[in-house]
Amino acid sequence: MDTNEYERLEQSPNNRNWKSWGPYLAERQWGTVREDYSPNGDAWNFVTHDLARSNAYRWGEEGIAGFCDYQQILCLAPAFWNGQDPILKERLFGLTNGQGNHGEDVKELYFHLDSSPTHSYCKYLYKYPQTTFPYADLVEKNKRDRWQPEFELLDTDIFKDGRYFDIVIEYAKADTHDILMQVTVHNRGGEAAPIHVLPHLWFRNYWKHSPEYPRPLITALSPDCLKATSSRNGAFFLYHDQAGEQLFCENETNNERIYKSANLTPFVKDGINDYIINQKETVNPEKQGTKAAVWLQAVVPGKSSVIFKVRLVRNRIIEPWANFNRVFERRRAETDTFYREFILPEKMEPAQQDLIRKAFGGLLWTKQFYYFDVHRWLYGELKEKAPYRLDKRNVGWVHLTNRNIISMPDKWEYPWYAAWDLAFHATTFAHIDPNFAKQQLLLMLREYYMHPNGQIPSYEWNFSDVNPPVHAWGVWQVYDIDQKKTGVSDLDFLERAFQKLLMNFTWWVNRKDVNGNDIFEGGFLGLDNIGVFDRNSLPPGIKSLQQADATSWMAMFSLNMLRISLELAKRNPAYEESAAKFFRHFLNIGWAMDNIGERNISLWDDEDNFYYDAVQLDNGKSQRLRIRSLVGVIPLLAVEVINSKIFNQMTEFKRRAVGIIRTRPDLAQLISHIEAQNGNGYHLFSIMRGFRLENVLKRLLDEAEFLSNYGIRSLSKYHEQNPYLFTYQGRQHSIQYEPGESSSSMFGGNSNWRGPIWFPLNYLIIQSLRKYYKYYGKEYIYEFPTGSGNKLNLKQIARELTRRLLHLFEKDETGKVHYHSHHEPYQADPHFKDQHLFYEFFNGDTGQGLGASHQTGWTALIANLLLEMAEEED
Repeated sequence: MDTNEYERLEQSPNNRNWKSWGPYLAERQWGTVREDYSPNGDAWNFVTHDLARSNAYRWGEEGIAGFCDYQQILCLAPAFWNGQDPILKERLFGLTNGQGNHGEDVKELYFHLDSSPTHSYCKYLYKYPQTTFPYADLVEKNKRDRWQPEFELLDTDIFKDGRYFDIVIEYAKADTHDILMQVTVHNRGGEAAPIHVLPHLWFRNYWKHSPEYPRPLITALSPDCLKATSSRNGAFFLYHDQAGEQLFCENETNNERIYKSANLTPFVKDGINDYIINQKETVNPEKQGTKAAVWLQAVVPGKSSVIFKVRLVRNRIIEPWANFNRVFERRRAETDTFYREFILPEKMEPAQQDLIRKAFGGLLWTKQFYYFDVHRWLYGELKEKAPYRLDKRNVGWVHLTNRNIISMPDKWEYPWYAAWDLAFHATTFAHIDPNFAKQQLLLMLREYYMHPNGQIPSYEWNFSDVNPPVHAWGVWQVYDIDQKKTGVSDLDFLERAFQKLLMNFTWWVNRKDVNGNDIFEGGFLGLDNIGVFDRNSLPPGIKSLQQADATSWMAMFSLNMLRISLELAKRNPAYEESAAKFFRHFLNIGWAMDNIGERNISLWDDEDNFYYDAVQLDNGKSQRLRIRSLVGVIPLLAVEVINSKIFNQMTEFKRRAVGIIRTRPDLAQLISHIEAQNGNGYHLFSIMRGFRLENVLKRLLDEAEFLSNYGIRSLSKYHEQNPYLFTYQGRQHSIQYEPGESSSSMFGGNSNWRGPIWFPLNYLIIQSLRKYYKYYGKEYIYEFPTGSGNKLNLKQIARELTRRLLHLFEKDETGKVHYHSHHEPYQADPHFKDQHLFYEFFNGDTGQGLGASHQTGWTALIANLLLEMAEEED
């Protein structure tokens, strides 16, 4: 115990030692591709929420505020019952993609409040009504069309008059394998109410498909202790401080309920639920099994609270409660000290410090043990018959074997990794746990993740889908943040990533530049419905789509690789040649954006002074899609500023770069001069400069177009009154500004890039403006907002955009945080109004949070912005 959090972090690489246990359970395992064994690939309906309590999962486990070891052998999580519900509250409830009028949506209220980087202290809040949870009502009343808002839990009256419990679940580690769990149940109502708390301990069912491992066992050791034993992690002892009935069953599927066939045991997975709720004889009277719970009960007085304590430890101890409170106090204090001394700027106001702390807490809580062997999933287990599948999803990814702790976008909404999300996650993790950030980026580049052809896996619904190539950007960001914090240049990490990124870059060049003209395609590129039609599936008559965003992402990728090459060349001059190659790639792309195909149609429109996608039609003509969206802003991101000191040290690179310009001066006409530097000795590499930069900024900073009070919109507000219409071969496709949830069902889910504010692109825009400022300096000023007469330099504009994003998390005159909905508890209930959520995206007009409500992954970038703003002030 005589270590602080920073020391524990240093001792715990690769999820070992103090990171051996953590909040690694999914918040939703049901409804995932991994657990889908249906013939037609209907993942949402193969294992539903209703079936989840009866189905033993193959690939992972779920729980509310759950903890497990890094291999998810043994799991610990609380479950609850208010005495009214038809089922135990073992897992979070939500609507499937087909049930929600805007796609899948969790219908619970919970908050990831805090965590230290090693999870030696964690805190989670779950709000549980004292009346019957409205499962059926939520399903029925969400049968709405896409033009109406979602029916939310707060639209019911279950939280009326404070008739709910605030259940605070906390974990503290006394040692690497000594886990303390404390559950504090606060009755927010005025009358006494009963609560049932059931700490669950169970083994993931790994033995069914792995005959080399014998079945583990949990037994009753004494009235206050359970013993869990397995060949994989030895013996663990679970102590509970209050008297309660110890219940046992097996983590095996209830075949009778799901498949109408015989069970392997009378005591199946839902046995504990059925015993408590329906008084059935479904728990093992011999008090043993692979799943167990302790049934603890209390009546909580009005406006009061009760505490339940549990301890899971590898070695049996005589007095499990002697130091329990002391460990909690110490771990809380050490977590406070870690953030105060190593992370939070001293001069920052408390509300912003709290926001950063909760952003990091949410990010840490959304780690998950992710297990998926695509070959076994497709073709069956060893010595077992292959599952019957009409649609062999991901058949080209049979090499892919995932069995790691990975940062998820949202452990309920998106409990699977997404490649471009992960790059943003890593840049935030770099501030609190740089080793984990590096490990996450390198993981996607490993031989059993990256495809042999060089593609990085996208996400489990379709690993072959294409995300923006931001991995190299993420690698450089993590390297740079780590270097600034520690003063150490981890060139080994940079080089390992660079070698694999070369393969990914080559994949892009070979697969996504169909015509070999340095203009790239890629499909939806993570921006879902930002186009007038599905960019993954072109309408009849369109031969190809030349994408301004895909091409600009590749220009950015080239610059990222150029920058990494120059850094590596400090140790190995051979990398100067790589730098020259990526410089040439960058120039080729910059030139090609103005010269496409035989008809030389440019992606830049001289009439609108904006970048657009262009379609090649089967009649031989080309046409720009004049949609003012982030697609035309992304060229702004292809920018890098390099100091002449570095440039002059790389004599071979400089010789080659100057030679390229002199041989092909036309390549340099649309980019900044390679031989020019500003007064501070900086060189600017960018697609956009001067006139084009000024004109794109005019639209970007126009409140009638992209600029909102809360950040940059994904589609110009101009299209609210001026929808764009594309007509060809008698078919019409239209797109209109929609500030909130999408009315388009193009992608079926709840994501919308037709107007709302998204953090990742806002963050990249702000970063790019800072780079331009470094070159142009304070003399270059622009109107902010456009038409206001108020002139700011690019650094000041970046700061104002940061403030608008920060405005989302500030309170209005009623005391409600701006992103919260209109629901009354957010304004009146003190136990609601100070809690933060980190939404997937935000309404472009009102700032209301939308989509996934716990997408701390990339919305945690608010922490980066606050830390960077504080660094600028210093």
